[in-house]
Amino acid sequence: MQKFSKNSKLIKKIPLRLLLVIPFVLQVFVVVGLVGYFSYVRGQKAVNNLANQLMDKTSQQLDGHLDNYLALPLQIAQMNLNAITTGNLNINDQTKNERYFWQQAQAFKNITYVGYTLNDGTELGAGRWIKGLDVLTYENLKGSGKASDFTTDAQGNRRERLQSYDYDPLSEPWYKQTVSMGKLIWNQIYVAQNSSIEVTQAGKAHNTNVDNSLEYYVAVSARAPFYDKNGNLLGTTGVDLLLTDISKFLHNLNVSHKGQVFIMERNGLLVGTSTTHPILYSVKDTAERYNARQSPNPIIRAVASGIQKRFGDFQNIQAVKNTQEVDIIYNGERYFVRVTPWQDERGLDWLMVVTIPESDFMAEINANTRTTILLCLAALGITVLLGICTASWITRPVLQLAQATEAISTGKVNQIIRESIIHEINLLSLSFNRMAQQLRSAFTALETTNQELEKTNAELETRVLERTKQLENTLHELKQAQAHLVQTEKMSALGQMVAGVAHEINNPVSFIYGNLVHVNNYTQDLFRLIRVYQDALPNPPDTVQEVIDEIELDFIQSDLNKTFNSMQTGAKRIKQIVLSLRNFSRLDEADFKEADIHEGIDSTLMILEYRLKAQTYRPEIQVIKQYAKLPLIKCYAGQLNQVFKNLLFNAIDALEETISENRDIIPTITISTYMIENIISICIIDNAKGIDESIKSKLFDPFFTTKAVGKGTGLGLSVSYQIVVEKHCGRLWCDSIPGKGSKFFIEIPTNL
Repeated sequence: MQKFSKNSKLIKKIPLRLLLVIPFVLQVFVVVGLVGYFSYVRGQKAVNNLANQLMDKTSQQLDGHLDNYLALPLQIAQMNLNAITTGNLNINDQTKNERYFWQQAQAFKNITYVGYTLNDGTELGAGRWIKGLDVLTYENLKGSGKASDFTTDAQGNRRERLQSYDYDPLSEPWYKQTVSMGKLIWNQIYVAQNSSIEVTQAGKAHNTNVDNSLEYYVAVSARAPFYDKNGNLLGTTGVDLLLTDISKFLHNLNVSHKGQVFIMERNGLLVGTSTTHPILYSVKDTAERYNARQSPNPIIRAVASGIQKRFGDFQNIQAVKNTQEVDIIYNGERYFVRVTPWQDERGLDWLMVVTIPESDFMAEINANTRTTILLCLAALGITVLLGICTASWITRPVLQLAQATEAISTGKVNQIIRESIIHEINLLSLSFNRMAQQLRSAFTALETTNQELEKTNAELETRVLERTKQLENTLHELKQAQAHLVQTEKMSALGQMVAGVAHEINNPVSFIYGNLVHVNNYTQDLFRLIRVYQDALPNPPDTVQEVIDEIELDFIQSDLNKTFNSMQTGAKRIKQIVLSLRNFSRLDEADFKEADIHEGIDSTLMILEYRLKAQTYRPEIQVIKQYAKLPLIKCYAGQLNQVFKNLLFNAIDALEETISENRDIIPTITISTYMIENIISICIIDNAKGIDESIKSKLFDPFFTTKAVGKGTGLGLSVSYQIVVEKHCGRLWCDSIPGKGSKFFIEIPTNL
C-alpha cells in the first residue's frame, strides 16, 4: 500500500493539461519529420529516375542517329563494289566513272570523297575538300605520282584544273589495311585540311598552288577491295564521311540545362561533343583531335578522368553489358554519367557518354524542401497553441468533477456539479454513482460479445476466401477463353486478308508474266530491224549517229536481255510467293477436307523465308527436308499451317538466341515426316541450346513464355496444342536435351 501511494503521488505531479498537449505535439512532430524525410528521399529517387530516363532516351536517340548516319557510306561503298564486280562500273571508262562519282558526291552532302584506287596507283573520284566549292573531281594518273583537282559544270564534266600535287596512295596505311583485311571495313578517323581557294566567276583559280586560309575537318573512310575473276587484287573503292555533323546533332540534343554528350574512341580521342568547344587543336602545320581527358571543356575532362579511374582503361568497358553508369563529383557537384559502347561489325568501336548534373533537377526539390520545413514549423506552432487551449477547456470540468468526487468520499453529499457544455462530462457526473455496481456485469457482457464477434469474423473470412478463389479461377478461365478467341479471330482475319491480297496480286502478275515473252519477242524484232538498218547504212548521218551515241545503243542491246531475264525471274518469284500465300491461308479449305501435309509445310517455309535468310548478325538457317511418302489426310489445313508456323517461328527464335551466345554453330532446322500404321508423324528439329527440364512441363500452358517482354504472348504453343489434340485427335509433345537442341513431334491419325 505504501508503494502504491508513492506512485500515486508521483503521477499527481504531472498535470493533465501537459499530458494532453505533449502527445499532440509529439504526433505532429513525428508526422512532420517523416513527411519531410520521405519527401526528400522520394525527391532524390525521382531525380535519379528522371536522370536515368533522360540519359536512356538520349542514348537511344544518339544510337539511332549513329546507325542511320554511318550506314550511308557503307551502303554507297557496297553499291560501288557491286557495280565494279558485276561490270556495271567499268574501271577503264574514266569519263563515265568520273560523272558517276560526281553524281554520288552531289547527292550526299556529308560525303567528302567517293572513288576508287587501282593497284598501280591510279585514282579517280569526286568530293568536297576545298572551302567555297561544292563538288570537285579528282584524278591521280598511273605511275606519274601527280594528283589533280578539277572544277566541274552542272553535269559533272571537267572545266578547269584547280591544283596539282604529289600523292602516293599505295603507301598509305588505309590502303594496306583495306587490302590485308580483304573486306569492307572502316579505316581510322583522320583529320584533313580544307583549303580555301579564291575562284573567279569563270571557274578558274587565281593560283592552282595557293594554300591560304587552311581549315581542318574530321572524317572516316569506309573502304573495300575488289578483285578480278581469278581473285587477283584490282584495287579498292572507298567513301569518306564527314563527322562534323555528329557534333551538330549532339549540340541540338536537349539533354538538360547543363547536361552534355560526347563520343570518343576507345583510345580517348574525341569524335564529337555537344559543347561549343572544338575537338581539334593545332600542331605546327596540321591539327589533331583532343583526348577527352585533355578537352578544353572542364566537365568533359572531369567525366573522362572519372570513367578511366572507375574502369582503369576505356578498353575495359565491355559492350556486352550495354551500358555503364557512374557518379562523378566535380567542383563539389554530383554528375550522373552513362557510358554506352557503340560498335559495328566493320571495325568502329566508340563510347557514347551522357552526363547530367544533379543541380539541374535539385533546385526545385530544395525549394520544396524549404517550403515543407517552414510549413511543418508553422503547423507545429499552431498545434501547440491549439493543444494548450483544448487542454484547458477539457481539464477545467474534469477538475471540478474530481473535487466533487473527493468531497463525496469525505461525506459531503450536498455537492452540486455545474453543467458543462461537454456532453460526455455531463453523462459522467450523472452516471458516476451507478458505475461501481454496473462495472462487473459490463465486463462480463463485453467478454461474451467479443467471443461471438471473433467466431463470426472467422466464418466470414473463410467464406470470403472461398468466394475469392472461385472468382480468381473464373477470371483465369475467362482470360484464357478470351485470348484463344482473339487469337482465332486474328488468324481468321489474317487468312482472309492474305488470301485476298494473293488473289488481287495474282491477276496483274500473271498478265505481266505472260506478256513479258511477247515484249521480248517484239524487242528482238526491233533489234533485228536495227541491225538490218546498220548493215544497209554502215555510215549513218551525223544526227542519227549522235542519237546512237547518246542512248548507248550497244549497251542497251546487251543489257536489255539481262533486264528481261531479271523481270521474268522476279515475276516468276512473285507467282510462287502468291501461290504459297494462298496455300498457307487455306481460305478455300477452312472446312474439314483432304490436304497434302508436305504442301502445307513448304508453303509455311516459303512464308518464313525472310527469316531464314542470312542476317547481319547471323548466317543463313539451313532447312533439311526428310519427307516420306504420305497420303492425303482429312484435316483443317489452315489450322495445321498455323501449327507449323508457330513451331518454326520458335525454332528460328531459339537459333538466333543461341547464335548470339555461340557464333560457331551452323543453324539448322530438320523437318522429317513418316507414317507408322495409320498415324502420320511430323518432326521439327533444331540445333539450338535446348529447353531446360524445369520448364518443359509448362511449354503448352497458356500465357507461358520464356521470350522477352513484347516478343511473345505465350499462346503459340497453347493454341497449337489445342489444334492438334482437340481438333485432330492427335498428339503434340517436345523432346529436348539442354545443349543439344529440341524436337517437336506432331502425330495425326489418318482415320479421323
